[in-house]
Amino acid sequence: MARWRTLDLFAGPGGLTLGFQQAEVGFAPAFAVEIEWAAARTVERNLHCPVHRGPIEEIKEFGDVDIIVGGPPFRGFESLGRGRENPSRSYTNSLWRHYLRAVRQVKPQAFVFEIAPPFLRSEEFGEFRQRMAADDVLKSYAFASGVLDAADYGVPQHRRCGIIVAVRDADEVPWPPPPTHGVNSPTGAPYVTVRDAIGGLPEYPERSDISVDPDRKQNLHFGRNLTSVAVERYRAIPPGGNRFDLARNQPDLLPRCWRGRPAGSADAMGRLWWDRPSSTIRTEFFKPEKGRYLHPEANRPITHREAALLQSFPSDFEFEGTKIQVARQIGNAVPPCLGAAIGRFVAAQL
Repeated sequence: MARWRTLDLFAGPGGLTLGFQQAEVGFAPAFAVEIEWAAARTVERNLHCPVHRGPIEEIKEFGDVDIIVGGPPFRGFESLGRGRENPSRSYTNSLWRHYLRAVRQVKPQAFVFEIAPPFLRSEEFGEFRQRMAADDVLKSYAFASGVLDAADYGVPQHRRCGIIVAVRDADEVPWPPPPTHGVNSPTGAPYVTVRDAIGGLPEYPERSDISVDPDRKQNLHFGRNLTSVAVERYRAIPPGGNRFDLARNQPDLLPRCWRGRPAGSADAMGRLWWDRPSSTIRTEFFKPEKGRYLHPEANRPITHREAALLQSFPSDFEFEGTKIQVARQIGNAVPPCLGAAIGRFVAAQL
């Protein structure tokens, strides 16, 4: 039975709200706001709550809810302030203020921000703190903030997430939420690994596009149409290896842009390890040149379903949109298992 109704702002595919549901302590989705139509349809399809498909500025009344969650986008600024004149970047970096507008209007029992870690050391965070201290409504909230690694909360992936938790009429908010996995957790439970998450899937998918299986379930375990050169490059990279192994083992296959560049990211063209959490899953996980996205054994990048599982989405979660739109949703989402841990933490403060 629902004890707390949640409003999800900048919902993406709904990973944070799904996590709060999975916490099984009484959270239920009431409403969501998401500007990307495909992500909004994903929320409707899986969480079965009304979604406003459009910019948050269009919302005048946010409704009667108990908890607000959400992930305002934040792109930060370049050093020395470069980029502050970029209208698109400045607009994106200002959207968190609309989140606080919702808090001031709704006066929820608690609210949760998930935001890019650079926000917590930005001028905008200084403004956030000032508003929380000075505004007649906002100053009734105690809050705590920090950067959490999703792997510490049962996600099979190392992912740094900036988190702010605020509770109304509380003296303070303890920090951090107790980890559930790793050496710093109370039980010392081992990390959830890549093998735990994707080890049961076929090594080589049969299809190359989103499809529907005979049981009418969405099949996101599809591959890319790889060239023979790409396959040979991947074959030259050993378990846990990367582009530097390619340079040593098959220098003639090294892409021209990497030749003569002995330094750089050790994740590019990297192969995942079976018995560790994955590296951070971003929106272009299907391009191994963008990060450590090669399957631990197969000579291919990870599939959309594998990426979703590494983000801790359940295997029956279905996404709306094209391959690119689905990848963007997966890479930008809050991992539901992290959301569940935060949900239990919030419930304990209420």
